[in-house]
Amino acid sequence: MKFAAILMLALLASSCGNTPEKPATPAPEAKPAAPADHGGLQDQPMIVPADNPITPEKVALGKQLFFDTRLSKTGKLSCESCHHPENGWTSGKALTAKFDGSMNTRTTPTLNNVAYLPALYWDGRGKTLEGVATAAWKGQMGGDPDLVAMKLNEIPGYKDAFQKAMGEPATGDGIAKALATFMRTIKSEDSAWDRYEHGDKSAVSEDVVKGFDVFSHQNKATCTLCHLPPLYTDTLFHNVGIGSDKPMPDKGRGKILDDAAKAAGTKDDKAEEMMGAFKTPTLRGAVDGAPYFHDGRAKTLEEAVDFMLKGGIDNDNLDPKLKKKHISPTERMQMIAFIKSLTPEKKPFEKPVLP
Repeated sequence: MKFAAILMLALLASSCGNTPEKPATPAPEAKPAAPADHGGLQDQPMIVPADNPITPEKVALGKQLFFDTRLSKTGKLSCESCHHPENGWTSGKALTAKFDGSMNTRTTPTLNNVAYLPALYWDGRGKTLEGVATAAWKGQMGGDPDLVAMKLNEIPGYKDAFQKAMGEPATGDGIAKALATFMRTIKSEDSAWDRYEHGDKSAVSEDVVKGFDVFSHQNKATCTLCHLPPLYTDTLFHNVGIGSDKPMPDKGRGKILDDAAKAAGTKDDKAEEMMGAFKTPTLRGAVDGAPYFHDGRAKTLEEAVDFMLKGGIDNDNLDPKLKKKHISPTERMQMIAFIKSLTPEKKPFEKPVLP
């Protein structure tokens, strides 16, 4: 079963600010684009604010800032402290500590493909990467944007880099924009399955191909109800019961909607049904992103798959899409093989040299 028809080819325009080329007359026997250049996300529109276009200079600056502990209050934390490249841009832990030693209550979400997400964080409260960068910088790292900007302007290497990338000295806003720009370049693409979809039929095994059928077939696992290609997430929010078995359940998306309605003096009818709902995580790069779910309870991919196949944890707001699935051990193995094929070959990430 081939899923290419669902890739929404009408959404070819990227929002990066580049002027689109005029469409050329298609060749009679056009060949698929080289997988190394595209990797399955080429038709997905990237979300980039008009006031923060992507440039190579800004990406390079943001990369340096991402790994720099001088942005934090203690001088010991950087963005990379919770988003490790080798752990699929997650922390690799169920929970992480903030600058003051207090613990976060949710696991670190991956940064893979965040440029394509309309809502950020597990509960969707983040609207832009710039806003998320600022919030994490101040809340997680204890950073003071104005003070940090002042210090960076005293470092010749940073002073020159900001002038080149931003056209001005470092500011709190400029730091957040550079960080967001770098994060937009973090992608999980050119996987074995991407190469298969682009015409290289030797890229995956027969078990992987059969695993996609198990993954997507309406009489089997039907994972594509929520894990929709090419991002392998619908970017929406679902209650699968995670946390409902705790004394004080995390209300997730429902609380965000309810709080917003109360602040506006209105009522959101969807808030109650969204209680306990969280964003569908991408399965691209999932192999590297353990532990799984917003509380990190699943230590392995296999454990996470089994949880979903069992239909989650029953509660008043359990998503009706989630039903217990009955597949054979062989089909389970094949489906896991398919999910693993969505993760590119792991390569060493070259960390930047800091000024």
